[in-house]
Amino acid sequence: MNDTVKPIMLVAFGGNALIQSGQKGTAEEQFENLKLTMGQIAKLSQKYKIVITHGNGPQVGNLLLQQESCDEVPKMPLEIIGAMTQGQIGYMIESSLDTALMEMGDDDFQHMATLITYVVVDENDPGFEKPTKPIGPFYSEEQAKGLPYTLAKTDKGMRRVVASPKPVTIVERREIKKLIEMDFIVICCGGGGIPVIHKERKFRGVEAVIDKDLASSVLAQEIKADIFVIASDVHGAGINWGKDDQKMLRKTPLSEMKKYVDEGQFPAGSMGPKVDAVMQFTEATGNRGVICHLEDIEKAIAGEAGTEIVK
Repeated sequence: MNDTVKPIMLVAFGGNALIQSGQKGTAEEQFENLKLTMGQIAKLSQKYKIVITHGNGPQVGNLLLQQESCDEVPKMPLEIIGAMTQGQIGYMIESSLDTALMEMGDDDFQHMATLITYVVVDENDPGFEKPTKPIGPFYSEEQAKGLPYTLAKTDKGMRRVVASPKPVTIVERREIKKLIEMDFIVICCGGGGIPVIHKERKFRGVEAVIDKDLASSVLAQEIKADIFVIASDVHGAGINWGKDDQKMLRKTPLSEMKKYVDEGQFPAGSMGPKVDAVMQFTEATGNRGVICHLEDIEKAIAGEAGTEIVK
């Protein structure tokens, strides 16, 4: 297919694309985990212009744990740690994808670019009033005394919580569009992007975490993606989960999904943001939005797996 008519596909990977449950997150583990997903992306890049977004929760957690265990090095704010992981994961994705393309015998050099990405949030977002997003290590009540963070009690101890405001716009959307036009594979919006507010004619970073899927949906709308895929460790969206009549949804009208949302079928802490992100994209663009397992990206795009929401 000629590059000028390639449709645009944005793929949002969950954090488990690099670190799976039970793993320590060594470099070797992360590169090994990327082989399957990047092998699929390499094949799809022959037919689509590709934009990749990704989670960074485990990587940020590890860096925060390192910070808390060492007082000899200055502690970095969350926005800096977010930027560090965007560069780290971008490198690992580019390297793994380049290897997959070479193994596939692709003789045409594929340009790639990782962008450190800012995402604008509203400083008056209600999320700032009551931080709920847990990050970093767990503390005993004794350890928690005197810490300069907002903390919440969990089953494993006290834990730092930050705000999770809604994304408004992607600052680098123009650069991403230009790179897509030049047929670059773009890696961006890592971990939902670095949250910033626009104040006094400049951007200022804030202590917050943006949901990666919601930020990806905003970007997919802004670059006019033809298909938006959320790939993680789930096979799709299901209803009546855990009950005798549980059902995995396949191709489902937007109006029907809205009814399921109103029924509370998709919990806020798991499937809720994914469904919300795809619904927002499909409603705004009329284009395909899919939720699928990391192993099934190609099948989902072919309509053979996952949950697809249609207008």
